[in-house]
Amino acid sequence: MTAAPADRPLLSSRAARVAAGVLAALAVVHLVAQLLDLTPVADATQWFLMPALAATLWCTTTSPRSRLVRLTLVALGFSWVGDTLPDGFSGDAAYLAMVGAFLCAQVMYVVAFWPHRRESVLVRHPAASAVYVFLAVMLVATSLPGAPGVLGVAVVVYAVCLTSMAVLATGVHGLAAIGGLLFLFSDAMIALGLFADAVPPLSEFWIMASYVLGQVLIVAGVVARQRG
Repeated sequence: MTAAPADRPLLSSRAARVAAGVLAALAVVHLVAQLLDLTPVADATQWFLMPALAATLWCTTTSPRSRLVRLTLVALGFSWVGDTLPDGFSGDAAYLAMVGAFLCAQVMYVVAFWPHRRESVLVRHPAASAVYVFLAVMLVATSLPGAPGVLGVAVVVYAVCLTSMAVLATGVHGLAAIGGLLFLFSDAMIALGLFADAVPPLSEFWIMASYVLGQVLIVAGVVARQRG
C-alpha cells in the first residue's frame, strides 16, 4: 500500500509522454493532410487534437490541480467544440458556431490568466499592450466591411476577448505569451480570409499550424507556471 504514492509521478510521466506522442502524431498527420488537400483526413484528425492536448495537460499535472490548470482544461474543451461543432453547419451558421465556441474558450482563458495580470504587459509594459490593441483594431477595421449585421458584432466581441487573452497570457509565462500571439495570428488569418478576401497561399495549413502550436505553447506555459 505504501508504494502507490511513490509510483504516481512515474505513471503520470509515462502517461504524459504517451499523450504528447499521440498529439504530435495527430498534428503531423493533420498538417500534412492540409498541405495535400486531404479534407476528410484533415477534418477527422482535427477532432482529436484538443482532446490529446487536454490529456497531455492532465497527465503532466498532479492532483489537486490548480485553478489555472482546471480553467485551461475547460478552455481546451470549448476549443474542441469550436473544432467540431461547425462541421454540422454551413455558411454563416458554421462561422457563428465556431466563434461562439471559441469565444467561450477565450473567456475561460481570460478568467484563468486574470490573477496573473500584474505580471503581464498590461501592468509592466503598457506600451506593449497598446500594440496588441492596435493589432486588434486594425483586424476589426479590415474585417467589418465584409461582416454585416450579427457577424460584425461577433467579430468585435471575439476580437476583444482574443486580444485580452493574448495580453493576459504574458503574465502566466513566456511560452504562454508566444502561444497567445500565435492564437491571435491564426484567428486573424481566418477573419481576413472570410471577410477581407485576403487569403495567403496555404492559408489552411498556416491557420492550423499556428493554432495548434499556439495552444501547445499556452499549455506549456501553464505547466511551467504550475511547477513554479
